[in-house]
Amino acid sequence: MTEESAHYWQHPDLPGVDLLRAHYVRHTFGKHTHDSYVLASITSGVEAFHYRGGLEVAPAGSVALVEPDRLHTGHAGVPDGWSYQVLYPGAAQIAAVAAELGAAPGSPGFGTAVVQDDELTRLVLQTHQAAEQNQVLAASTLLRLALARAVSRHSSQRLVRPVSGSGLEAASAARDLLASRLEQPPTLEQLADAVGARPFPLLRAFRDAYGLPPHAWLTQQRVRTARTLLDTGASPADVAVAVGFVDQAHLTRHFRRIVGVPPGAYRRARKNVQETIGRSPAA
Repeated sequence: MTEESAHYWQHPDLPGVDLLRAHYVRHTFGKHTHDSYVLASITSGVEAFHYRGGLEVAPAGSVALVEPDRLHTGHAGVPDGWSYQVLYPGAAQIAAVAAELGAAPGSPGFGTAVVQDDELTRLVLQTHQAAEQNQVLAASTLLRLALARAVSRHSSQRLVRPVSGSGLEAASAARDLLASRLEQPPTLEQLADAVGARPFPLLRAFRDAYGLPPHAWLTQQRVRTARTLLDTGASPADVAVAVGFVDQAHLTRHFRRIVGVPPGAYRRARKNVQETIGRSPAA
């Protein structure tokens, strides 16, 4: 791929975070700084950049971590260039996540500029995907998990997990709120605020209580509700809108993953069973 492309944007439900998806071949970044952190997941090729007095090389599958106000550059490390997806979280966001994880006050630094961390890579990419699909709860949750992963695994500060209660009451209240707002779920931050908790402790308590993070539980609940609506004869297209999926294709993907068959096939099979039962002779 020789054509260069770049899409730099913000999602309204991820305040204070810029996002960049780009492919560069000839483009070079001169010496510059950011007032935010940089979490750059390299998806193909190699990026090279001067940083903290040395040359860093970030191949595909790695994540580049740059601190605020640190002078750095950027250029292709191979002739074909590099592609990446980048999160630019503000210093206050990283500091808040670090505090929830038990770090000392202040903005943490990263001991290594380029890390091999498959989980962090996955979280950065999934945050982008969820934001692009306007899945606000998933995007805000995945962002929080990505920041927590970066801080907990790669911060140069020592973290001590804070002692807290079980959080079951907050998790239960959050579950009930999500169940009532399938079509327009809150972000993780809004959900935590609504139940009087902080985002990361709520996320941890919710996962402990129900086995899934809130956005994954929401997807399961949407599919569960979709099944009920399909049983009444509603069309998959109408059901997708009713339970908050982007479109029928979005419903189909998750429905098939959880139920095992597409919603149309499920609806037809259920209709046949109900018709058969209706024709059964009385006892």
